[in-house]
Amino acid sequence: MIIGLTGKNGSGKTAVCKYLKSRGFVCRSLSDEIRKEIQRRGLEIDREVLIETGNELRKRLGPAVLAQRILDGLDAAQNYVIDSIRNPSEVTALRSRGGFTLLGLEADAEIRFRRTMQRGRENAAETLERFLEEEGRELDSTDPARQQLQATLGMADLVVPNNGTLEELYRRLNQELPPLMGRFERPSWDEYFMSIAKVVATRSNCIKRKVAAIIVKDKRVISTGYNGTPRGAKNCNEGGCPRCNSLAESGTALEECLCSHGEENAITQAAYHGTSLKGATLYTTFSPCLLCTKMIINSGIREVVYNLEYPLNERAQALLRECGVLLRQHKV
Repeated sequence: MIIGLTGKNGSGKTAVCKYLKSRGFVCRSLSDEIRKEIQRRGLEIDREVLIETGNELRKRLGPAVLAQRILDGLDAAQNYVIDSIRNPSEVTALRSRGGFTLLGLEADAEIRFRRTMQRGRENAAETLERFLEEEGRELDSTDPARQQLQATLGMADLVVPNNGTLEELYRRLNQELPPLMGRFERPSWDEYFMSIAKVVATRSNCIKRKVAAIIVKDKRVISTGYNGTPRGAKNCNEGGCPRCNSLAESGTALEECLCSHGEENAITQAAYHGTSLKGATLYTTFSPCLLCTKMIINSGIREVVYNLEYPLNERAQALLRECGVLLRQHKV
Protein backbone atom coordinates (compact mmCIF):
# COMPACT_ATOMS: atom_id res chain seq x y z
CA MET A 1 0.00 0.00 0.00
CA ILE A 2 0.95 3.66 -0.26
CA ILE A 3 0.43 6.16 2.54
CA GLY A 4 0.77 9.75 1.38
CA LEU A 5 1.57 12.57 3.80
CA THR A 6 0.47 16.16 3.56
CA GLY A 7 0.49 19.02 6.01
CA LYS A 8 2.00 22.37 6.73
CA ASN A 9 5.68 22.83 7.47
CA GLY A 10 6.62 21.29 10.84
CA SER A 11 3.36 19.38 11.27
CA GLY A 12 5.17 16.05 11.78
CA LYS A 13 5.44 14.45 8.33
CA THR A 14 9.12 13.54 8.81
CA ALA A 15 8.32 11.91 12.16
CA VAL A 16 5.60 9.81 10.56
CA CYS A 17 8.02 8.79 7.79
CA LYS A 18 10.52 7.57 10.38
CA TYR A 19 7.80 5.71 12.26
CA LEU A 20 6.55 3.93 9.13
CA LYS A 21 10.09 3.18 7.97
CA SER A 22 10.64 1.33 11.25
CA ARG A 23 7.50 -0.69 10.38
CA GLY A 24 8.86 -1.84 7.01
CA PHE A 25 7.66 0.98 4.75
CA VAL A 26 9.97 2.44 2.12
CA CYS A 27 10.12 6.24 2.33
CA ARG A 28 9.92 8.53 -0.70
CA SER A 29 9.52 12.31 -0.83
CA LEU A 30 8.25 14.59 -3.56
CA SER A 31 10.57 17.27 -2.17
CA ASP A 32 13.54 14.98 -2.80
CA GLU A 33 12.56 14.90 -6.47
CA ILE A 34 12.77 18.71 -6.47
CA ARG A 35 16.12 18.59 -4.66
CA LYS A 36 17.50 16.28 -7.35
CA GLU A 37 16.44 18.82 -9.98
CA ILE A 38 18.05 21.69 -8.07
CA GLN A 39 21.28 19.74 -7.70
CA ARG A 40 21.30 18.98 -11.43
CA ARG A 41 21.07 22.71 -12.05
CA GLY A 42 23.95 23.43 -9.66
CA LEU A 43 21.89 25.74 -7.43
CA GLU A 44 21.97 26.18 -3.66
CA ILE A 45 19.02 24.55 -1.92
CA ASP A 46 16.78 26.69 0.28
CA ARG A 47 13.06 26.87 0.93
CA GLU A 48 12.37 29.52 -1.73
CA VAL A 49 14.30 27.62 -4.40
CA LEU A 50 12.46 24.40 -3.47
CA ILE A 51 9.07 26.07 -3.83
CA GLU A 52 9.83 27.86 -7.09
CA THR A 53 11.54 24.87 -8.69
CA GLY A 54 8.60 22.64 -7.76
CA ASN A 55 6.16 25.16 -9.21
CA GLU A 56 8.22 25.47 -12.38
CA LEU A 57 8.34 21.68 -12.86
CA ARG A 58 4.57 21.39 -12.40
CA LYS A 59 3.93 24.22 -14.85
CA ARG A 60 6.29 22.83 -17.50
CA LEU A 61 5.62 19.10 -17.15
CA GLY A 62 2.14 18.96 -15.58
CA PRO A 63 0.90 19.43 -12.00
CA ALA A 64 1.31 15.71 -11.20
CA VAL A 65 4.90 15.39 -12.49
CA LEU A 66 6.51 14.86 -9.07
CA ALA A 67 4.03 12.17 -8.07
CA GLN A 68 4.45 10.46 -11.45
CA ARG A 69 8.22 10.39 -11.06
CA ILE A 70 7.77 8.70 -7.69
CA LEU A 71 5.20 6.21 -9.04
CA ASP A 72 7.47 5.17 -11.91
CA GLY A 73 10.01 3.86 -9.41
CA LEU A 74 7.68 1.93 -7.07
CA ASP A 75 7.65 -1.83 -6.65
CA ALA A 76 4.14 -3.28 -6.25
CA ALA A 77 5.46 -5.74 -3.65
CA GLN A 78 6.53 -2.98 -1.23
CA ASN A 79 4.65 -0.70 1.15
CA TYR A 80 5.53 2.98 0.72
CA VAL A 81 5.12 6.24 2.57
CA ILE A 82 5.32 9.31 0.33
CA ASP A 83 6.05 12.67 1.93
CA SER A 84 5.58 16.30 0.86
CA ILE A 85 2.36 16.06 -1.16
CA ARG A 86 1.27 19.65 -1.76
CA ASN A 87 -0.93 19.68 -4.86
CA PRO A 88 -4.35 18.03 -5.49
CA SER A 89 -3.15 16.67 -8.85
CA GLU A 90 -0.43 14.76 -7.01
CA VAL A 91 -3.09 13.13 -4.85
CA THR A 92 -5.14 12.20 -7.91
CA ALA A 93 -2.12 10.62 -9.60
CA LEU A 94 -1.21 8.61 -6.51
CA ARG A 95 -4.80 7.44 -6.00
CA SER A 96 -4.80 6.06 -9.56
CA ARG A 97 -2.24 3.46 -8.46
CA GLY A 98 -4.69 1.89 -5.99
CA GLY A 99 -4.10 1.07 -2.34
CA PHE A 100 -3.45 4.75 -1.59
CA THR A 101 -4.38 6.58 1.62
CA LEU A 102 -3.72 10.28 2.19
CA LEU A 103 -2.82 11.16 5.79
CA GLY A 104 -2.99 14.82 6.81
CA LEU A 105 -1.09 16.21 9.80
CA GLU A 106 -2.02 19.34 11.71
CA ALA A 107 -0.33 21.31 14.49
CA ASP A 108 -0.48 24.84 15.87
CA ALA A 109 1.70 27.42 14.11
CA GLU A 110 3.96 28.20 17.10
CA ILE A 111 4.65 24.52 17.70
CA ARG A 112 5.43 23.97 14.04
CA PHE A 113 7.75 26.99 13.98
CA ARG A 114 9.73 25.68 16.97
CA ARG A 115 10.11 22.32 15.28
CA THR A 116 11.49 23.88 12.09
CA MET A 117 14.01 25.85 14.14
CA GLN A 118 15.15 22.69 15.93
CA ARG A 119 15.76 20.68 12.78
CA GLY A 120 17.77 23.46 11.10
CA ARG A 121 16.80 22.74 7.52
CA GLU A 122 17.93 24.86 4.55
CA ASN A 123 17.67 28.58 5.42
CA ALA A 124 14.61 28.11 7.64
CA ALA A 125 12.66 31.21 8.74
CA GLU A 126 14.13 32.70 11.92
CA THR A 127 10.95 34.42 13.14
CA LEU A 128 7.36 33.28 13.48
CA GLU A 129 6.23 36.20 11.32
CA ARG A 130 8.48 35.19 8.42
CA PHE A 131 7.51 31.56 8.93
CA LEU A 132 3.80 32.41 8.54
CA GLU A 133 4.50 34.71 5.61
CA GLU A 134 6.35 31.94 3.73
CA GLU A 135 3.63 29.45 4.62
CA GLY A 136 0.90 31.71 3.27
CA ARG A 137 2.32 31.41 -0.24
CA GLU A 138 1.90 27.62 -0.09
CA LEU A 139 -1.68 27.40 1.15
CA ASP A 140 -3.85 28.54 -1.74
CA SER A 141 -3.36 29.43 -5.38
CA THR A 142 -5.55 29.65 -8.44
CA ASP A 143 -2.60 28.41 -10.51
CA PRO A 144 -2.89 24.58 -10.78
CA ALA A 145 0.90 24.32 -11.09
CA ARG A 146 1.61 25.91 -7.71
CA GLN A 147 1.38 24.51 -4.21
CA GLN A 148 -2.19 24.24 -2.90
CA LEU A 149 -1.74 22.87 0.59
CA GLN A 150 -5.18 23.78 1.89
CA ALA A 151 -6.97 22.02 -0.96
CA THR A 152 -4.63 19.03 -0.63
CA LEU A 153 -5.36 18.72 3.09
CA GLY A 154 -9.04 18.75 2.23
CA MET A 155 -8.53 15.52 0.26
CA ALA A 156 -7.05 13.65 3.23
CA ASP A 157 -8.64 10.33 4.20
CA LEU A 158 -7.53 10.88 7.79
CA VAL A 159 -6.28 13.99 9.61
CA VAL A 160 -4.11 13.46 12.70
CA PRO A 161 -3.53 16.33 15.17
CA ASN A 162 0.07 16.55 16.33
CA ASN A 163 0.54 19.18 19.02
CA GLY A 164 2.00 16.76 21.57
CA THR A 165 5.00 14.51 21.96
CA LEU A 166 6.33 11.91 19.57
CA GLU A 167 5.05 9.19 21.89
CA GLU A 168 1.54 10.62 21.68
CA LEU A 169 1.78 10.79 17.88
CA TYR A 170 2.97 7.18 17.67
CA ARG A 171 0.17 5.97 19.94
CA ARG A 172 -2.34 7.69 17.67
CA LEU A 173 -0.77 6.14 14.58
CA ASN A 174 -0.85 2.71 16.22
CA GLN A 175 -4.61 3.12 16.63
CA GLU A 176 -5.47 4.71 13.28
CA LEU A 177 -3.22 3.04 10.72
CA PRO A 178 -3.86 -0.73 11.05
CA PRO A 179 -7.49 -0.48 9.78
CA LEU A 180 -6.29 1.63 6.84
CA MET A 181 -3.53 -0.84 5.98
CA GLY A 182 -6.10 -3.59 5.51
CA ARG A 183 -7.83 -1.71 2.69
CA PHE A 184 -5.42 -2.64 -0.08
CA GLU A 185 -6.85 -4.25 -3.20
CA ARG A 186 -6.00 -7.77 -4.32
CA PRO A 187 -6.47 -8.96 -7.92
CA SER A 188 -9.35 -11.33 -8.59
CA TRP A 189 -8.47 -14.90 -9.56
CA ASP A 190 -9.26 -14.05 -13.20
CA GLU A 191 -6.94 -11.02 -13.10
CA TYR A 192 -4.26 -13.05 -11.35
CA PHE A 193 -4.24 -15.95 -13.79
CA MET A 194 -4.67 -13.83 -16.93
CA SER A 195 -1.76 -11.64 -15.83
CA ILE A 196 0.36 -14.78 -15.47
CA ALA A 197 -0.68 -15.85 -18.98
CA LYS A 198 0.42 -12.47 -20.34
CA VAL A 199 3.84 -12.87 -18.72
CA VAL A 200 4.13 -16.39 -20.18
CA ALA A 201 3.43 -14.90 -23.63
CA THR A 202 6.64 -12.87 -23.41
CA ARG A 203 8.56 -16.17 -23.79
CA SER A 204 7.02 -16.76 -27.23
CA ASN A 205 9.51 -17.04 -30.10
CA CYS A 206 6.91 -16.41 -32.82
CA ILE A 207 7.54 -13.22 -34.80
CA LYS A 208 3.90 -12.84 -35.88
CA ARG A 209 2.03 -12.80 -32.58
CA LYS A 210 2.85 -13.60 -28.97
CA VAL A 211 0.19 -15.85 -27.42
CA ALA A 212 0.17 -17.95 -24.27
CA ALA A 213 -2.15 -20.12 -22.22
CA ILE A 214 -2.03 -21.47 -18.71
CA ILE A 215 -4.14 -24.30 -17.32
CA VAL A 216 -5.46 -24.04 -13.78
CA LYS A 217 -7.00 -26.57 -11.43
CA ASP A 218 -8.05 -25.91 -7.83
CA LYS A 219 -6.59 -22.38 -8.16
CA ARG A 220 -3.18 -23.84 -9.02
CA VAL A 221 -1.30 -23.52 -12.31
CA ILE A 222 -0.67 -27.05 -13.62
CA SER A 223 0.61 -26.29 -17.13
CA THR A 224 1.75 -23.37 -19.28
CA GLY A 225 2.42 -22.93 -22.96
CA TYR A 226 3.36 -20.20 -25.43
CA ASN A 227 3.35 -20.24 -29.21
CA GLY A 228 6.48 -21.13 -31.15
CA THR A 229 8.21 -23.86 -33.11
CA PRO A 230 8.28 -27.44 -31.70
CA ARG A 231 10.78 -28.64 -29.13
CA GLY A 232 14.17 -29.13 -30.81
CA ALA A 233 13.35 -27.08 -33.92
CA LYS A 234 14.93 -23.74 -34.74
CA ASN A 235 13.01 -20.90 -33.08
CA CYS A 236 10.65 -18.87 -35.24
CA ASN A 237 12.52 -15.65 -34.51
CA GLU A 238 15.72 -17.36 -35.69
CA GLY A 239 14.15 -18.26 -39.04
CA GLY A 240 12.60 -21.57 -37.97
CA CYS A 241 9.14 -20.97 -39.47
CA PRO A 242 9.16 -20.06 -43.19
CA ARG A 243 5.53 -18.94 -43.12
CA CYS A 244 6.03 -16.42 -40.29
CA ASN A 245 9.39 -15.22 -41.63
CA SER A 246 7.92 -14.53 -45.07
CA LEU A 247 5.46 -12.11 -43.41
CA ALA A 248 2.51 -14.02 -44.85
CA GLU A 249 -0.77 -12.13 -44.91
CA SER A 250 -2.86 -12.76 -41.81
CA GLY A 251 -5.14 -15.78 -42.16
CA THR A 252 -3.27 -17.24 -45.16
CA ALA A 253 -0.93 -20.25 -45.53
CA LEU A 254 -1.78 -21.41 -42.02
CA GLU A 255 -1.19 -25.02 -43.08
CA GLU A 256 2.48 -24.11 -43.64
CA CYS A 257 3.03 -22.56 -40.21
CA LEU A 258 5.42 -24.56 -38.04
CA CYS A 259 4.53 -22.73 -34.82
CA SER A 260 2.38 -24.51 -32.27
CA HIS A 261 -0.24 -22.37 -30.50
CA GLY A 262 -0.09 -21.47 -26.83
CA GLU A 263 -3.14 -23.57 -25.94
CA GLU A 264 -1.75 -26.50 -27.92
CA ASN A 265 1.57 -26.33 -26.09
CA ALA A 266 -0.06 -26.01 -22.66
CA ILE A 267 -2.14 -29.15 -23.33
CA THR A 268 0.74 -31.17 -24.78
CA GLN A 269 3.04 -30.11 -21.94
CA ALA A 270 0.52 -31.54 -19.50
CA ALA A 271 0.43 -34.79 -21.50
CA TYR A 272 4.25 -34.86 -21.61
CA HIS A 273 4.36 -34.75 -17.81
CA GLY A 274 1.36 -37.02 -17.26
CA THR A 275 -0.94 -34.37 -15.78
CA SER A 276 -4.71 -34.82 -16.13
CA LEU A 277 -6.63 -31.78 -17.38
CA LYS A 278 -10.11 -33.10 -16.59
CA GLY A 279 -12.21 -30.34 -15.04
CA ALA A 280 -9.48 -27.69 -15.45
CA THR A 281 -9.77 -24.07 -16.61
CA LEU A 282 -7.65 -22.68 -19.44
CA TYR A 283 -6.66 -19.00 -19.46
CA THR A 284 -5.46 -17.77 -22.84
CA THR A 285 -4.37 -14.36 -24.10
CA PHE A 286 -6.37 -14.89 -27.34
CA SER A 287 -9.52 -16.94 -27.84
CA PRO A 288 -8.59 -20.39 -29.25
CA CYS A 289 -8.59 -21.40 -32.90
CA LEU A 290 -10.52 -24.44 -34.16
CA LEU A 291 -7.59 -26.86 -33.83
CA CYS A 292 -6.90 -25.82 -30.23
CA THR A 293 -10.62 -25.91 -29.50
CA LYS A 294 -10.80 -29.60 -30.43
CA MET A 295 -7.82 -30.34 -28.20
CA ILE A 296 -9.42 -28.38 -25.33
CA ILE A 297 -12.65 -30.36 -25.63
CA ASN A 298 -10.99 -33.76 -25.87
CA SER A 299 -8.57 -33.09 -23.00
CA GLY A 300 -11.48 -32.58 -20.58
CA ILE A 301 -10.97 -28.87 -19.89
CA ARG A 302 -14.30 -27.51 -18.63
CA GLU A 303 -13.81 -23.73 -19.00
CA VAL A 304 -11.93 -21.33 -21.26
CA VAL A 305 -11.24 -17.72 -20.27
CA TYR A 306 -9.72 -15.48 -22.93
CA ASN A 307 -8.36 -11.94 -22.98
CA LEU A 308 -8.70 -10.85 -26.64
CA GLU A 309 -10.65 -12.12 -29.63
CA TYR A 310 -8.67 -14.20 -32.15
CA PRO A 311 -9.70 -13.69 -35.81
CA LEU A 312 -11.54 -16.47 -37.66
CA ASN A 313 -12.73 -18.23 -34.50
CA GLU A 314 -16.55 -18.07 -34.73
CA ARG A 315 -16.78 -21.79 -35.48
CA ALA A 316 -14.40 -22.57 -32.63
CA GLN A 317 -16.51 -20.69 -30.10
CA ALA A 318 -19.69 -22.35 -31.37
CA LEU A 319 -18.08 -25.78 -30.99
CA LEU A 320 -16.97 -25.07 -27.43
CA ARG A 321 -20.51 -24.14 -26.47
CA GLU A 322 -21.96 -27.13 -28.29
CA CYS A 323 -19.68 -29.46 -26.33
CA GLY A 324 -20.51 -27.87 -22.98
CA VAL A 325 -17.23 -26.00 -22.39
CA LEU A 326 -17.82 -22.71 -20.59
CA LEU A 327 -16.43 -19.73 -22.51
CA ARG A 328 -16.05 -16.19 -21.27
CA GLN A 329 -13.89 -13.14 -21.87
CA HIS A 330 -11.87 -11.37 -19.21
CA LYS A 331 -9.81 -8.44 -20.45
CA VAL A 332 -6.66 -7.40 -18.60
